[in-house]
Amino acid sequence: MAWYGYLRRLDVAQAGPPLPPPLPPGRLVDVPKRGEMLVRDLAGPAGARAPTILLLHGWTLCADLNWFAFYAALARHGRVLAMDVRGHGRGLRSEQHFTLEAAADDASALLDHLGAGPAIVVGFSMGGSIGLLMWRRHPASVAGLVLQSTALQWRAAMHERVLWSSMAGLEYVLRLGVPHGLTERYLRAASEANPDLLPVQDWLKAEALRGNPSDLAAAGRGLSAFDARSYAASIDVPAAVIVTMRDRLIRADRQRELAETIPGARAIEIDVAHNGWLVQPDTVCAAIEAALDVVTEQCVPNQAALLPLQTAPAAAPDDHAMGPPVMSHPLRPVEPPA
Repeated sequence: MAWYGYLRRLDVAQAGPPLPPPLPPGRLVDVPKRGEMLVRDLAGPAGARAPTILLLHGWTLCADLNWFAFYAALARHGRVLAMDVRGHGRGLRSEQHFTLEAAADDASALLDHLGAGPAIVVGFSMGGSIGLLMWRRHPASVAGLVLQSTALQWRAAMHERVLWSSMAGLEYVLRLGVPHGLTERYLRAASEANPDLLPVQDWLKAEALRGNPSDLAAAGRGLSAFDARSYAASIDVPAAVIVTMRDRLIRADRQRELAETIPGARAIEIDVAHNGWLVQPDTVCAAIEAALDVVTEQCVPNQAALLPLQTAPAAAPDDHAMGPPVMSHPLRPVEPPA
């Protein structure tokens, strides 16, 4: 939908309860020296040696919102863990100033506490930046990288410089509450592109409004300062970069630059925009699965990165289960890549 579609009057409709789609088991994990984190934990293929896959979501999103359509398919490749980044969704609420570095430390600490590392880190947008910082700050936690719709740095284009310079004003707006009409218009446009979203539209809206305004704005400022150019050429783990070719937030040529900078990284190009995860999940899921195949194959010689997986471990005494162990998702089933 063109931008002017957002100007159309909203239909008056009675809101329904925000019933979620089927989701993997969730639990609160008390991570030493970090705090409580909500974690989705989905077992990998029974009896197989497969990597742990850590999913890191994008800016202003949360794990379930970003990944609900992909959980089951990605579990064919290994144990899947997904966490809400601090300040986003149900993520950590801390009096400490938000930084992307702290978010990377949180993710590494979670893997260490669960004994689940090293992991293949799958990061979308901001999650890709956090994944790069994980490799730089905690290399023992990272077996491989799958980076989608992200770049070496976020200020190359004029519109990005304008966006990030407005973070103070954005924080003020967010503190007043994300305008519901804007969220509803965005979801209306997404549902027109992908009608499978209609049954969970109320849940999508509720999840989109969970973030902490101050932390969301601070995360935006962190992205404005993020720059991996000094170390990306030294990355020594298998990597794949999923290039979203119609991306107007992070141009495709800058995503390709990231792939060209990381030694040996494979670029996988798909004809979607930045919101492809929402409106074209089948295309995006096939690309992530293909990227996981590429990275996992290169991880095989490093057996430390491949753990025997049958079921997700039982909750520890300091963990609190949330939700039943559901393995499927409501969108169209995704066939494995050829």
